[in-house]
Amino acid sequence: MTAQPPEPSPRPVPSGELRASHDDREAVVEQLRDAAAEGRIDLDELDSRLEQALKSKTYAELAVLTADLPRLDSSGSRPPLVLKGGMYGASRGPGRWEVPGHVIAHGGLGGVKLDFTRAECRLTEVAVEAYGETSGVTIVIPDGWAADTSGMDPGVGGLRDKTTPDRLPGTPLIRITGSGGMAGVVIRHPNRRERRKLDGNPTRG
Repeated sequence: MTAQPPEPSPRPVPSGELRASHDDREAVVEQLRDAAAEGRIDLDELDSRLEQALKSKTYAELAVLTADLPRLDSSGSRPPLVLKGGMYGASRGPGRWEVPGHVIAHGGLGGVKLDFTRAECRLTEVAVEAYGETSGVTIVIPDGWAADTSGMDPGVGGLRDKTTPDRLPGTPLIRITGSGGMAGVVIRHPNRRERRKLDGNPTRG
């Protein structure tokens, strides 16, 4: 029986050709509006770029619209990102999003998932307040990122830290405080199913 030659691996898609999400387009729209408010682009150019942003389908098409604008390095001074589980739950990620210096997650009745695996983070440290409450908070960080949970009150639900202590140079430290509440808080690296999705779309922004 003749052995079949292995099938060629699919060609990796360049990051610029990856499909942009609604959140990606909205982030560019926000940056363009900020640029107009600062006087960097006039209103006619703003209208033109906004129209192109809403029609853009790839990261490369979006990147052209902000290539001549300064990168925002003020993420540490931005207002906290607040996620409330409420009745139906809340999440941020795993798509591209820019990490502020402070994140507050309230599990509520529906739970919260905070996924950093494709996030943009220019900070050396991120403060995360996690309150498990009724349904818990799950935090997912990429391999190579590290977490400090020493300031966390486990509460009744407890704290499960499944991360490795090995921190790669240039990656942020996620410093977690808050309380486990009734349902607890979990921080971990991607699981097998999440890794398969990452392998299919390796760009983390």
